[in-house]
Amino acid sequence: MLRHLLAVAAVIGFSCAPGVAQEDAVGVPGPIVFEEETFDLVWTSHPTETFYKQEYVPAGQTVEAYDQMFMIDVLVDGPMPDVAANSMVQSLTERKATDPVVNFEIIKNEATGEVILDFTLSSDDGQTLIVEWNAYRYAPVDGGLAMFAISRRGYDDDGAADFLMNLKTMRPNAIQALAEMELPEVVVE
Repeated sequence: MLRHLLAVAAVIGFSCAPGVAQEDAVGVPGPIVFEEETFDLVWTSHPTETFYKQEYVPAGQTVEAYDQMFMIDVLVDGPMPDVAANSMVQSLTERKATDPVVNFEIIKNEATGEVILDFTLSSDDGQTLIVEWNAYRYAPVDGGLAMFAISRRGYDDDGAADFLMNLKTMRPNAIQALAEMELPEVVVE
């Protein structure tokens, strides 16, 4: 399964049972509304002293099998956004050797120091084909780094093909919405 990581942090994910409410750890309990879709907090993790992850999905979806997910990762003592994005690009470049779907673009906002990494990848375990598109918005926060992201997926041959066909029209609107989104304030104790 594809697991979203800040490129600079190694994380072991522990999944919760679907539908179990999670305790907010970064001051953003949700719901989050993105492109008129409501995302509820369904999964949290605090894998290291300085790293926090939260995942939000629409009602009826799970982190294991979602069509859409919104994510917030916070690294209290994290690098600058361009360093985090470049680290993820390095990982994607390496993955390109075995994943023909991998493609990416970096969008920098020089005025704010923020970076958006727009990328696609896939996974095929022989049972389920997953094609995934992500946009990660890296933003500096109080000496650390926060990543606000949207992820969308298509499954199996028909769903993945439809997903890729719709990506051309869906992607620019989602990137613009993420770039213009008023980011929630993150607070970790």
